[in-house]
Order: sequence, then structure tokens, then C-alpha cells
Amino acid sequence: MMNETRRIIRFTLNGRAATANIAIYETVIEVLQRDFNLFGGRESCGQGLCGCCTVLVNGTAVSGCLYLAAFVDGAEVVTVEGLADRGVLHPIQQAFVSKTGFQCGYCTPGFILMTEQLLKRYPHPTDDEIRHYLSGNLCRCAAYPDIIEAVKAAANKIQAVESDP
Repeated sequence: MMNETRRIIRFTLNGRAATANIAIYETVIEVLQRDFNLFGGRESCGQGLCGCCTVLVNGTAVSGCLYLAAFVDGAEVVTVEGLADRGVLHPIQQAFVSKTGFQCGYCTPGFILMTEQLLKRYPHPTDDEIRHYLSGNLCRCAAYPDIIEAVKAAANKIQAVESDP
């Protein structure tokens, strides 16, 4: 008989099959850290207000500190670590580095994943669209001007890659 407070979940994590034995009350961020040693997303506010714990579930950004791990059963989960391809940074990650879109880096994974979602919806966002879309992510170091530049640089890089035959 299965313990009713625990369950096995199966999902795709950064392109690979994953299985976890979770407590029914555990959040995605807790399971990612404990079972998979993925510490890019971090719990900061614990209320889904800062964006530091952002992960993508089936392509949609969620607050990993609130999103129950049970909900990812059968889903595709992408973390900031999953954007890189065989050690090569994703264009969004590279843009954040080249435009210094971070200072301490604590909030950066959340901004990067929100930018991934933003650029899928708006491939050429305006400054106002960027500000609005990323408004749920907080940077305590106030690197906002560089973050906006990083998002625009990433959009240009992705467009260039997609246009190159």
C-alpha cells in the first residue's frame, strides 16, 4: 500500500526523463534542489512575488516556491540549467552575461526564464513590453536597465539565428 502523503511523479526535466518520490505538499523548487541538485531557481520570498524561483512547466513560467511538485507529473519542466546546450549558453543566457544583466545573480535565473517565455510570445518586444512582462521579477540590486538591454540583445541574437539558413 502506498503512503498517502507521498507519491511517485514522472516528468521530463530539461529534456530527460525524471522520477521523484515526493511528499504531496512539496513544491517544485524543493524537489528540483533536493532530488536533482538544480539550484538555479531559488526560493526568496516564498509567496510567488519575486520571480527568483521561476521554472517553465509545459512552456509556461510558474513560481516554483508555490507550484506543487505533484502538478508536474507528466509535464515538461525546464530550469535555467536546461537552457544551455551541451555547455553552450543559450542566447538569452549569453545576452545576460554580455550586457551584464545581473549583479549578484540571485534573481537572474528567473529573469532568464521569463525572457524565454516573453520572446516566444513577443519576438521583438518594446521596452514597455519588456518592463510589463518582467514586472513580476524583482532585482534587489536594481540592474533593470542592463536587464532590458540583455532582453533586447537576446531577441536580436535569436532572430539572427532563426534567419540564418
